[in-house]
Amino acid sequence: MEHHGRTVAIVTGGAAGLGLELVRQLMERGFIVANIDIDAQAMSQLDVSLGSRNPGTYHGFIGDVADEDFARRSLDEISNLGTISLLINNAGRPSFKAPIDYTSTDIERCLTGLRGMIVWTTGVLRATAERDVHIVNVMSSAALRGNAHESVYCAAKWGERGYTESLKTAYKGSSVKIVGFYPGGIDTNFYTDSRDYVDEQKQHSFMKANELATVLLDNILSKANLTVADLVVERNS
Repeated sequence: MEHHGRTVAIVTGGAAGLGLELVRQLMERGFIVANIDIDAQAMSQLDVSLGSRNPGTYHGFIGDVADEDFARRSLDEISNLGTISLLINNAGRPSFKAPIDYTSTDIERCLTGLRGMIVWTTGVLRATAERDVHIVNVMSSAALRGNAHESVYCAAKWGERGYTESLKTAYKGSSVKIVGFYPGGIDTNFYTDSRDYVDEQKQHSFMKANELATVLLDNILSKANLTVADLVVERNS
């Protein structure tokens, strides 16, 4: 993928964790980056730490990724920044519980990522006239198997996988490239609300977000004459 000139990458859920590492590394690789996240406090801090130091390169948009009106307004602004060539659908919210403990609130929480993925993918495909764009859907190894305390989370991730596979079929042979990314556990605060399931010691044994971001970007931005369709990454131990 060429990324000279005013080329724009969009990252959803980029206020922390893997998303933030992707934002930073994309800026280092020469992209104008639009960061989409609902965490107003974290995004305000990033406006100072990244935006003020990189005028014209970093742009933060605060809102719910699943909100179509917010996505449409944001994309109108983002389209004026340059040519959109990359969307990384990274936003998502977890809920790890025993099967009988899940509630409708947990279901809605887990479905945030799927809804946002569809909203932003549809918007970007329209904005780019369905050409010359990479769309990366960040899911989880939970989209590839069933985990005992992740039944609803797995259900949402399997839905994201189904959507990703359908997109691949729809755009096969075109200049729209769809990538499914399936990482295992990452050492971030993603697990803070589920310490009974993933305690802090276990969390710190997971993959590092900066290393994972590098692996993803090295693969999808490779200039080799090949296409990365799926990328599954697990920790060594």
